[in-house]
Amino acid sequence: MSDHSAPRPYPGQELTVGEVAERSGVAVSALHFYEREGLIHSRRTPGNQRRFRREVLRRLSFIRIAQRVGIPLAEIRSALDSLPDGRTPTRQDWETLSAQWRSELDDRIRRLQQLRDDFTGCIGCGCLSLDRCGLVNPHDRLSAEGPGPRRLAG
Repeated sequence: MSDHSAPRPYPGQELTVGEVAERSGVAVSALHFYEREGLIHSRRTPGNQRRFRREVLRRLSFIRIAQRVGIPLAEIRSALDSLPDGRTPTRQDWETLSAQWRSELDDRIRRLQQLRDDFTGCIGCGCLSLDRCGLVNPHDRLSAEGPGPRRLAG
């Protein structure tokens, strides 16, 4: 049995892109994308292979959680760039950033609830014709606002 099959200790050691993908659950292609977007960083070995510091795992968790709640990558990058010396986010960093994002998320939830309610009300009557709907669009008054959907537009 060669030494390559034995697990290597991680403390203080850099990780390969495959190890980062395995430990984080993030596809290698996504890791490359995140690196191109400046969200994570690696160094290159003399053989041009990527090596990541272990802290990248926490950074990836931060990115994925923020994405999951709908924070755009540009805002995530901005938040990460705001950290001193490009450090890995701490629990306090997450609490601070998530508090800043909370009002935006609350607003997005409100807009989505309104969209859901409008969508249900529009389709729920069964007519599917806003120009004839006496409940949602009497006398086609929404046509004065221009072409395209009016009730479901953000």
